Amino acid sequence: MSAKSGGQIEVESESARCACCDLTEECTPEYISKVRETHQGRWICGLCDEAIKDEIYRSRRAISTEEAIDRHMSFSRSFRSASPPSNASERLIAAVSRLLRRSLDSPREARSTPTTPRMDVAAESSAAAAGSHRGSELPRSESCFSAFAR
Repeated sequence: MSAKSGGQIEVESESARCACCDLTEECTPEYISKVRETHQGRWICGLCDEAIKDEIYRSRRAISTEEAIDRHMSFSRSFRSASPPSNASERLIAAVSRLLRRSLDSPREARSTPTTPRMDVAAESSAAAAGSHRGSELPRSESCFSAFAR
């Protein structure tokens, strides 16, 4: 570190590139050497470091840090080499349209039912012919309070 005019401190930094994902960061030389000591001479970014720890944790058998780094580096290489889908927006539009068609083509009974009971079509037409209001009241057989009064 060196003092700069105006009371600000200037920190010496270097550029470091992650051995797994190729992310470049500006770090102090001390931090870079500490990370390299931990990861067998390789500089690993914080995100990949967490992925390596997770690789060790998820492994069904005990693996070394070196093996976890190799696994993660292999995964990162295969992920980076995968090409992006061609016409990604067209694929998204097609997938959404298929989803909409499926939901519109599905039988009405499979969809959610209303929370209030409704009369069936035949009962509605006979009630309309009798002059009652359509669906405004639920028919009642008798009150339940009369059974309690006895």
